Amino acid sequence: MRKGNDMLHSIKQLQGTKLGASDGVIGQLKDFYFDDRNWVVRYLVVDTGNWLPGRKVLLTPHALDPLDPAGTLLSVRLTRKQIEHSPSIESHQPVSRQYEEEYYRYYGWPFYWQGNALWGMSGFPILELPPKPLPSGPATASDPQPERADAHLRSTQAVVGYHLQASDGIIGHVCDFMMDDRSWAISQLVIRTGHRLSGKEVQISTGKVDRVSYEESTVFVNLTGEAVEQSPAHHLVSAGAPD
Repeated sequence: MRKGNDMLHSIKQLQGTKLGASDGVIGQLKDFYFDDRNWVVRYLVVDTGNWLPGRKVLLTPHALDPLDPAGTLLSVRLTRKQIEHSPSIESHQPVSRQYEEEYYRYYGWPFYWQGNALWGMSGFPILELPPKPLPSGPATASDPQPERADAHLRSTQAVVGYHLQASDGIIGHVCDFMMDDRSWAISQLVIRTGHRLSGKEVQISTGKVDRVSYEESTVFVNLTGEAVEQSPAHHLVSAGAPD
């Protein structure tokens, strides 16, 4: 699905895609962690399978070649050794800012939380120069303290199934996310209204979201139920098919 000059990708459709480093396959894409303030994917969660048994790794969009809508493999601009020695993450625990700082220092990438743009100093996860290793020491006491760790990073897999609460009641549930292929911003939520089996799917802008309650498993939007029902229908184009 296109939006202007960019392509919107279904996150559900991308799950299960194989990822290949510069020297071999590293695993399958299992989940995405997104920032629920800016609605942008920050990390891909990769199951490394038999290569690194029992381990999952995080990859930032900084590491990826442009998405190919017809492809079955996502290309990663890293070696298997670089990925193997990257900071490990316990996938069942929240991603802390301390971990993120260690991760970005390891790869030599700019911190996305330093700057006013979507990716810090840029609107896109594009590196003008090859990444250079940076010192991996801890932040000093004089460094500005970031906002509470893991305050806004969430799993798309976990949010699928959340209720959608309109201004006048629950109208459906979240079933997918549509993501821009250049900025990795989630611009649309796919909502199934009515019955889970017989209902219809519509798209609503993430700009209409007031808040996400993880305690209530609910996404609150500033729309009436009727407005949600009348939102544009969701027609997913299969990978490789013309749009």
